[in-house]
Amino acid sequence: MKIQFNTDKSINGDERHEEYFSGQIAKKLERFENRITRIEVFLTDENGKKAGHNDIVCKIEARVEGKNPITVSEQADSMNLAISGAIDKLKAALETVVGRMQNH
Repeated sequence: MKIQFNTDKSINGDERHEEYFSGQIAKKLERFENRITRIEVFLTDENGKKAGHNDIVCKIEARVEGKNPITVSEQADSMNLAISGAIDKLKAALETVVGRMQNH
């Protein structure tokens, strides 16, 4: 499962952050790793560097073999909360999709 990060110019997308969040994603989605070919993470700060309420947006797109991509998003006050919320939404969506695949 390949994980790719994309950030806008106002978010620090350094290697340390990327490694940490890639580890979080891999751990939480471990049971789906044989079905996912790629995950793309898009982080944006809607207000630039200005402080704001719920201005960090995390969109995660998962490519599942034989299926259309699954995309979820979460908006929060911090990068940690946005990514964590998006991972939880993606996990729930994957459980539904994979469950349907196993039932057919």
